[in-house]
Amino acid sequence: MKKVLLSFAALSLVFSIYSCRETTEEKTEDAVESMGEDMERAAEDAGDAMENAAEETGDAVEEAGEDMENAAENAEEEVEEEIDNTDEGM
Repeated sequence: MKKVLLSFAALSLVFSIYSCRETTEEKTEDAVESMGEDMERAAEDAGDAMENAAEETGDAVEEAGEDMENAAENAEEEVEEEIDNTDEGM
C-alpha cells in the first residue's frame, strides 16, 4: 500500500510539473510574439518619423533656396538702382 501511495504521489508530482511546463511554453510563445509585434510597430514608427523628418528637411531646403533667390534678386535690383543713381548724378 505504501508503494501505491508513493507511486501516486510521484505520478501527481510529474503531472503537475508537466502541466506547468506547457503553461510556461505557451506564455513564452505569447511573450515572443508580443515582442515581435512591438518591434515591428517600433520599426514602422521609426520609418514614419524618418520620412517626416526627410520631408520637413526638404521643405526647409526648398524654402531656404527661395529665400536666397529672393535675396539675390533684391541685391541685383539695389545694385541697378545704385548704378542708375550714380549715372544720374554725373
